[in-house]
Amino acid sequence: MFSKEDLQQIEKHGLTSERVERQIENFRTGFPYLGIVRAAAAGDGVRVLAEEEIARAEARYDNEAKQLKIVKFVPASGAATRMFKELFEFVNDGRRGKSIDTLLENIEKFAFYPELARYIEAGASDKDIVEAIVKCGLCYGSKPKGLVTFHSYPDGGRKAVEEHLVEGAAYARSGDTVHIHFTVSSEHMGGFWDVLGATQPYYEERFGVKYDVSFSVQKPSTDTIAVNPDNTPFRTESGELLFRPAGHGALIENLNDIDADVIFVKNIDNVTTDERRGPTVRYKKALAGILLELQEQAFEYLKVLEVGCDDPAPIARFIEEKLCVKLPENYTSAMLKRILDRPVRVCGMVRNEGEPGGGPFWVAAEDGTESLQIAESCQIAPENADLMKAASYFNPVDIVCGVKDSRGAKFDLTQFTDPATGFISSKSSGGRELRAQELPGLWNGAMAQWNTVFVEVPVATFSPVKTVLDLLRPEHQPM
Repeated sequence: MFSKEDLQQIEKHGLTSERVERQIENFRTGFPYLGIVRAAAAGDGVRVLAEEEIARAEARYDNEAKQLKIVKFVPASGAATRMFKELFEFVNDGRRGKSIDTLLENIEKFAFYPELARYIEAGASDKDIVEAIVKCGLCYGSKPKGLVTFHSYPDGGRKAVEEHLVEGAAYARSGDTVHIHFTVSSEHMGGFWDVLGATQPYYEERFGVKYDVSFSVQKPSTDTIAVNPDNTPFRTESGELLFRPAGHGALIENLNDIDADVIFVKNIDNVTTDERRGPTVRYKKALAGILLELQEQAFEYLKVLEVGCDDPAPIARFIEEKLCVKLPENYTSAMLKRILDRPVRVCGMVRNEGEPGGGPFWVAAEDGTESLQIAESCQIAPENADLMKAASYFNPVDIVCGVKDSRGAKFDLTQFTDPATGFISSKSSGGRELRAQELPGLWNGAMAQWNTVFVEVPVATFSPVKTVLDLLRPEHQPM
């Protein structure tokens, strides 16, 4: 199938021919749907915390955080093209919808307006103004969301990446150090460093911390081969194979490189203003406190199983009631040990208010267990589509991860993925149709074999920016 030149290209990409052949086989056979049992609900897979539970978990985290290495992990790759999609349609094709009218009517309410005004001449047309946002001027159409000015404050505008510095100082301190890791595209790395170089000293002085900021890019070795509609390898005009990024599920490799006791995962665009940040900080700490409590008990039970256990019933009860793994009747001590000895994540879930994206579900596995998973619509069989529509919770990507085992060693997170998950999509390159293969998100198939616990968090902790008009929502405007 592959020529000598192909094999050299594959090796240079950090892949093997066997791995690429498996990818091609996935195109031929497709990916199986998840074994959805039902949507998780309050009291059935989603834990709703009482006030005293929140306070206790928050206090536990505050007490233990000083001895832990904590990292805030922020996927921030890619340009904000979709955020400005309708602006591009207006500039490039003259298509003017209601969104453009809303944008221009409220232009001075956007935190980036003072920067934008420098590029707008007197008498500028509507098209000139919009073009100054996405093209010449701010060039937001080719920048990542992290470099877009989201919020306005008396001392100036604040970009999304800066809000993560502020958040990190509030709940992700390791002593006086705040470790933050961003995954970015290589072409945007310099832009992030420019913003941090100009602003980081200010926030360090303001919050009395030192920031340890690091970056990584999605590894080429996680890319997948593209194929023609007949599933033969797609080749460029020069005859080379075409490889494409496999979606942010591939970032499990980047997460695996992080050395930490506790890792907070949150998207770059899900930030709010200082005045509204209180619930976010409180629930982040509460989720982490619950994680520490679960880890402690799991580690104690692992020790019991290692020396021999006459009565495994209490351990099984903990696994079912606290770790949310339904066991088969014929479970063994080996199964209990295997379940306890794996990474754990506590995920905040918000009440479903119609936002697009995945949600929490009970999923059946081949070993007879049922566990909690975050599933996207593409992972759910058409006959189960009604289950997703009826889901009462939504995944805001509000995750706290415990990635060390009972001996304090890092888990190899690549061993806890589900390689049978993924999806196929139709794309094009150079005007030619192709098929692409992507992994479900970092919090889907890449974490499928983790212990997963869902906790209800208030919608006030969820303020994503999917389109530029979202910046007009109250959570992104001055109070």
